Parts: sequence; structure tokens; C-alpha cells
Amino acid sequence: MPSADPALDDVALCVDFGSTFTKAALVELGSGRLVATASHPTTIPVDGVGDVLDGFDACRADLVARDPRAQDAPVLACSSAGGGLRVAVVGNEELVTAEAGRRVALSSGGKVVLVLWGTLDDGKLAELRAAEPDVVLLVGGTDGGNSEVLESDAAFLADRGWTGPVVVAGNADSREVVAARLERAGTPYVVADNVVPRIGVLAPEGARRAIREIFLSHVIGGKHLSERVDPVTGLTFTEMVRGATPDVVLTGVELLSRGLDEEHPGAGDVVVVDVGGATTDVHSVVEVDPETVSEAGGLSREVVATTPVTRTVEGDLGMRWSALHTVEAGERDDLLPAATLRREHVDFVPTTPAEQQEDLEIAATAVRIALQRHAGRSRVVFSPEGRVVERTGTDLREVDLLVGSGGVLRHGGPDAARRVLVPATGEDLPGGWQLPRDPRVVVDRDYVLAAAGLLAEDHPLAAHLLVTCLTTQ
Repeated sequence: MPSADPALDDVALCVDFGSTFTKAALVELGSGRLVATASHPTTIPVDGVGDVLDGFDACRADLVARDPRAQDAPVLACSSAGGGLRVAVVGNEELVTAEAGRRVALSSGGKVVLVLWGTLDDGKLAELRAAEPDVVLLVGGTDGGNSEVLESDAAFLADRGWTGPVVVAGNADSREVVAARLERAGTPYVVADNVVPRIGVLAPEGARRAIREIFLSHVIGGKHLSERVDPVTGLTFTEMVRGATPDVVLTGVELLSRGLDEEHPGAGDVVVVDVGGATTDVHSVVEVDPETVSEAGGLSREVVATTPVTRTVEGDLGMRWSALHTVEAGERDDLLPAATLRREHVDFVPTTPAEQQEDLEIAATAVRIALQRHAGRSRVVFSPEGRVVERTGTDLREVDLLVGSGGVLRHGGPDAARRVLVPATGEDLPGGWQLPRDPRVVVDRDYVLAAAGLLAEDHPLAAHLLVTCLTTQ
């Protein structure tokens, strides 16, 4: 029933063009209420037949049947269709700049397909071409520090006729030189702030914005997923899309964690684990105190500087394409037959309690390993400064909220969270893993984080109201 205030009835259609399914959510902008959701297999063109908007048409028709407002609702979209955003990182050296670039690329919604370090040569160029990245993230040198490798790599790419887009996020003193070389070669590029402006500092925001700009201006259209205009909005697919799906989801996670203001608070430190068919993604927002004194009695030292907002993608952990590697990595030989079946039949849907149980156990294995890799370990080492706790990854021990996402959790029954997520938490887990000790555990059953991320910029209150459903389960 319409409200007394027509403005409260305004709606938006939030769409995620996923690699497997296109998902749509109709959201009331005044109340932040999720009116209805729909999904349809993503329609990737094959030999010129089909259009990615075909699946979207089916979703909208489903929503219109339940609420006529969906017909003319403005569309906000994100996409990982056609393989998503593929990023290659080129840095000065492995342990600092290349690793920093890798972390930044992941937090920008990219799948990191290659990491190179040291001066580029023909052999490394062959690796780069073989990886087929959508974007090259070129990093290296602190501001005012080493500039030789960054400038040499930019010149090498220009001289070898590299035509793909490049994001330059290295030594600020080299910006003009690098930009000039790429400009003369006709290589599309965006210059961003240095991801490592000084030793011990990781500054991802400038590079994240630049990668998002490249994704929207060069990558989406280049995948040739759509050749038509949506008849309702008059927009093309590329005009609908606002960012890569993982980047948009991470925006939703930030909103869930931090809130808007004192009147619209966040949930505190949050980690989200999304279990897919091919990958398991982990997003976290954990406020870092660099002056923290560890329980071991010494200062905490990070191997690579951390930031509050972190994302990792585990391309070998998943429910279907990666099922075999998941159970092998988890040393679950009892699940090998089930994983083999799912790898050979990626459209497999469990129909019996036993098959559903196998799905949940594979998912629990993927979640545990993905969270371990994201969180890393802590260990005591001795250095000239004395006893030091050295940490890798993101310390998740004090996380307040653990959110699970993915079809296996959304369709796994009321006990899915306990079976899949809870085993990766606790006080006394072996191995020194920095896993959540006692978080609240919930499931994003309606896939609201992507919708909230899409709404966050223009409709922040609606986006905040939308994610509060996760804190009231």
C-alpha cells in the first residue's frame, strides 16, 4: 500500500551482473526496505548470440509481477560478468611494493592474475601478455625514493607497444616522466597517489579510485557483453554499471562496519566471507591500532603494512569448479567423491539430505582455509628491538560480526551458519591463526551488501537502513 509521502515510495533497482547469475533487488529509497529480489542465469553472448541484458530483462519482469514500481525504477548495477576485472601488478621488489600493489588490486575488486617485480624484460612481458590482464597496476618506490625501476618499466611497456590500460601508483617524483612516456606511446593510463608513500604505510584509496575509473571507461565495454540499449531506461550496459562487483560489495561492508554517523552507527569490526562456485572471497573492515601492545609482551610488527579495509580472493577454493582443490587443501579425503562429482557437473544441485550435508562440509572447509589465509598468523620473534610479535594478514580475533554469503549458505537451511561459519571461530583454535574469537554470526540471505554498496553514494541512508537487517537477525 502506498505511503502518505510519495517520496517514501521511490524505488531503485540494484543489479549485480554476476559471472553465473544476474541478481536484482528492488529497494525503497525512503525506508531502505528490500521489496523483492530476483535472479536469472547470466546471459553471456556466445558466437554473437545473446546479450547480458537478456538475463536482466528476465529479473525485471519477475520483479514487476510482484511490484509494478520495478518497471520504471532507475537502475544501479555492478558486474563481474565475463570474468570480472583482471589485474596484473608490476612492482620494484617482491616483499613490499609488489605485495602492496597486490593488496590494493584485491581491495579494488580485481582478480590478481599475475604479480611481477624487478625490471621488466622480454621474458616477463611474455608472462604479462599470457595473463591477459584488463589493467596493469604499476607501482614502485616510496615518494622521493627509488625511481629507476618504475620509470624503466613504464618506458619498457611504452616501447613494446603495450596497449592495455595502466594505473600508475608509484613514486610521486616519477609521475611526469612516466605519464609522458605512456602518453607518447598512446597507452591509456591513469596516475594515482603512491600506494607506498613511505616505508610502513599502505595508502590504497587513490589507486582504488583509478582502477575503478579504468574499469568503467575501458574494461566493461571491452568485454563485448552487450550490443543493445535497455528499452526502459535508455541506457547501455556500460552506462548502467558503476563498478566491479567485489569493489561494490566492499563498499557495502564498509558501511555495515562504520555506519554513517552517531545516529546511524555501524556494527564495529566486520568480516564477510562469500563462498562461490570457483572462488571464496573474504572482505574485512578492522580498525587497526598501530600502537597495540601484544599479549606476548612486545610490540606488534606487520610484515607488510595493513589497512582497515582488506579483501582477499582465493581462486582455488569454491563449491564447484574448485571443489576438488578445496577438499584436498583441507585434507578431507572423505569428501573427494562428492567434490569430484561437483567439479564434473558444475550445475549440480543437492536434492537429498546427504548431498546437502556434503555441500555444507565443502563450504565449511573453504571458509576455514580462506579465513586463515586472510587473517594470517601471529608468532613471537626476537630482533634487535627485543621480543616482537610478527603478524601476517589481518588480525580478525576481535571481530564483532561474521557474515556469510553465497548460495550454499543462502539455500543451506537454518543450520547452515552453525555448520559452515562457526567452526572457523573460537578462542583455542590451533596454529596461531588470528581468527574471530567470539563474533556474532549471520548470513546475508538476501544479498543486500551489493545493493547497499550501489546505493551508498547517492542514497546513503537507504543503504544504511538496508544493511541493518544483517545486525538484527
